[in-house]
Amino acid sequence: MTPSRQRITVLGATGSIGVSTLDVVARHPQHFEVFALSAHRNIDLLFEQCMRFAPRFAALELPAAAAELRTRLADAGSRTEVLEGPQALIDVAAAPETDTVMAAIVGAAGLPPTLAAAQAGKRILLANKEALVLSGALFMDAVRASGAVLLPIDSEHNAVFQALPERFERNPAASGVRRILLTASGGPFRDTAPAELEAVTPEQACAHPNWVMGRKISVDSATMMNKGLEVIEAHWLFGAPAEQIEVVVHPQSVIHSMVEYVDGSVLAQLGNPDMRTPIAHALGWPARIEAGVRSLDLFEIARLTFERPDFERFPCLALAYQALREGGAAPAVLNAANEEAVAAFLDRRLGFRRIAEVIAATLERVRALPVDSLDAILAADGRARQVAREEIRNRS
Repeated sequence: MTPSRQRITVLGATGSIGVSTLDVVARHPQHFEVFALSAHRNIDLLFEQCMRFAPRFAALELPAAAAELRTRLADAGSRTEVLEGPQALIDVAAAPETDTVMAAIVGAAGLPPTLAAAQAGKRILLANKEALVLSGALFMDAVRASGAVLLPIDSEHNAVFQALPERFERNPAASGVRRILLTASGGPFRDTAPAELEAVTPEQACAHPNWVMGRKISVDSATMMNKGLEVIEAHWLFGAPAEQIEVVVHPQSVIHSMVEYVDGSVLAQLGNPDMRTPIAHALGWPARIEAGVRSLDLFEIARLTFERPDFERFPCLALAYQALREGGAAPAVLNAANEEAVAAFLDRRLGFRRIAEVIAATLERVRALPVDSLDAILAADGRARQVAREEIRNRS
């Protein structure tokens, strides 16, 4: 850790990752200061965070929300300046004063500011997996060209990062790596018969057995699309082909992921299911800092179990592998269709089992396109959303 304090921008400050990040930051005021916070619509929590951390900027995409926050902060005597619009997120992520960007905006909306941070050479704590799913090659090229530091926050990728050699250069073969094993809890429907999934409600899908997460990512965990997106993310983070990335269902969520080496060694990272652990690891890297997480009690856990994923029960996982192998815009199409289908499910306009159907139909209709620029990626995303909405209407 350098003697000077890191100036941090938290994109998605009011979400679960953002809240956990600020919890860790608050434990180390000598090491970190908050430069900017962003949120989508949770004005009340963002107001509280601004009053506590006194960032220089707060950014909201919606003008009406920004106006309300601006008034409330002024009335409270805060000096935090409120910015608005999509460009505001890009500006605070790439600002010269920003050292570290926590990229925790859920979905495709997080791509432009996260890519801007990469192009500006920031230290990026990547919790927005969609940035790599949509624009893997483009994003990684930006990281290499600018000299940005990319640190994964998803518990699985952070675990892999910790289990890899110190000088790993995105080349598994050269580092003696045989397989990357991503663990998955299996979500709330791990033992549910496929036929019974027809009647699943949003409330049931959001009731994750181990993790406290937002509604969208909770549904992704229930369909295992979240793990599928993580497979694609792992491909770009670690340079491993689909065949070297295996998903292992591990209901206890204690082993967060593993790396198998060619000599037969398997290194695993263990810990309680608390996102403050990977957040603290990335904030402090290469040092270790206190996270506020309770110690792991192996005697309390008693046993760890593992299962193969059931692709019949979780067709979204198979679709993610398909998109990764197809390449081009297929992962962006997969992600866009999934976001639209999950939103429709949460709005009770689409059945749980229809989510995978919408994604599969969209992938079939929107063939792979080149993704050599941000505009091309956003165009593929937009086309996929249009098609997905049509497919949703056909099933409503």
